[in-house]
Amino acid sequence: MKKILYNSLPLIAFMVMFALPLLAQKSNPNVPIDGGLSVLLAAGAGYGIKKINDKRKKK
Repeated sequence: MKKILYNSLPLIAFMVMFALPLLAQKSNPNVPIDGGLSVLLAAGAGYGIKKINDKRKKK
């Protein structure tokens, strides 16, 4: 367990070092995220339908 902790510690420190400046950025709460979110939902639904059809054709 110690070996895993010691091996992952530099990676965690690296990630925290680059994540801190991201928290300092100002964000505009009026920016809509609906367009991108809708595209992701549609893509996920399409992928799910494709997988279901592939399983039906395989049987």
